Amino acid sequence: MRHLMWFRSDLRVRDNPALYQAAIDADRVTALYIDCPGQWRRHHSAEIQRDLVRRCVDSLAKGLATLGVPLRVITVATFAEVPASVHDLVQKLDIDAVFCNSEIGINEARRDQAVAARLDIPLHAFNGDCVIEPGALQTANGEMFKVFTPFSRAWLSMLETRGWTLYPSPAAQAPAFAPQDLNWHQGTCEKQGKAKSAAWPAGERAALARLREFCAHDLADYEKNRDLPALSATSSLSPYLAIGVLSPRQCLSVMEEKLGFVPLSRGEIGFAWLNELIWREFYRHLMVAHPRLTMHRAFKPETEALRWRRDENDFQCWCRGETGFPIVDAAMRCLNETGWMHNRLRMICASFLCKDLHIDWRWGECYFMSRLIDGDLAANNGGWQWSASTGADAAPYFRMFNPTRQSEKFDPDGKFLRRWLPEISDVPAAHIHQPRTWLDQHQPDNPYPAPIVDHGKARECTLQLFRQLSETCAVNDRAGQKQTVLPL
Repeated sequence: MRHLMWFRSDLRVRDNPALYQAAIDADRVTALYIDCPGQWRRHHSAEIQRDLVRRCVDSLAKGLATLGVPLRVITVATFAEVPASVHDLVQKLDIDAVFCNSEIGINEARRDQAVAARLDIPLHAFNGDCVIEPGALQTANGEMFKVFTPFSRAWLSMLETRGWTLYPSPAAQAPAFAPQDLNWHQGTCEKQGKAKSAAWPAGERAALARLREFCAHDLADYEKNRDLPALSATSSLSPYLAIGVLSPRQCLSVMEEKLGFVPLSRGEIGFAWLNELIWREFYRHLMVAHPRLTMHRAFKPETEALRWRRDENDFQCWCRGETGFPIVDAAMRCLNETGWMHNRLRMICASFLCKDLHIDWRWGECYFMSRLIDGDLAANNGGWQWSASTGADAAPYFRMFNPTRQSEKFDPDGKFLRRWLPEISDVPAAHIHQPRTWLDQHQPDNPYPAPIVDHGKARECTLQLFRQLSETCAVNDRAGQKQTVLPL
């Protein structure tokens, strides 16, 4: 039997269910990766992430070569060309079956359906991205959970009951060989993306080493330090999870190895980090259950009635980090320079765009994807809809982050602010979170901008508009009418 292993967002040999199954009873396994530059642009995929993917595929090819498995790279423009490319390779190599791990996303699902329809052989898909397969957790009514807390309880209960399985690396299929250079399309990644991406070592060995280092040295203090952007207190594993160089099952296994147990309740060492992995799965399960979320639609349909401001000037100030709110500006400049943003800062910046500037959350969602090395469709969408109060189990509309208070609480000495805002590096700590008054008195020519919005007034506007939406929805429900689009 000749099998084709089609790699997508699962760029690893270890704990790869599709690869493991492809190697069973196979006389020969060939691996495939399809690069779709045009599709990645449509998905707003960041150049820095595409370069990390390319380097990880190169690393994957070397790992597969030790097993005697050759890896081919095919470049096409978009998903529309994938079915023909897979079909042609299957015919050329006389393949008997194709193996892959499922991906979330409506475009990916339609691509796979088109490939399956084009082939005359089986296409076998497996769950390689979640500890618990999407659809396995449901409410008593047989529906997907819409609230995180009961989902988390059900997830932990199933984990405790059935545990999880790590798939071993497959046995060698043929003698090892030296892999040839992969046929990457020229211009796949811009030089800027390559330079930024280099800070992240490629390949599953590097990812596993970082996982073990985190669990050994930082996991115990994660809950205490995770919200402080001036510290390197988070795992920094999300880039590897996003492209499948690392699996969540591997995270559980290394955590158990280092702690001697898997924390299953709040207060236990490591539970705060495990809870973040559960949030990751929650958003994935939601996206599979509600495909419209992959198409820039709000989870709460009634919130589509909000007409967000389409102010390009304010949006660009936010993108460049020139809002006059130091914590927002430092975070955005960090993102633009490094392709990375601390999770607490993502929430602050998202809340500011949606509830201070009243700009459509979808603008921010796409911008983050275009810059983040760990851009992840489900997690990014879930985070933005949480901040905008349009998503499942989202922050209530009256919950708005005060950027100044957030800055004072999580960067009290201004260490992170000074790192990314050289204009205000001389401002005393007592004034650095609201530097404009001090600058006017001591450095009147300082180019750092004044705040572009009054947070107090913006808050009142947000409260009024969401209350109006609630009232309009109630009236329309009683009258059986469609929702009215409200200006924002």
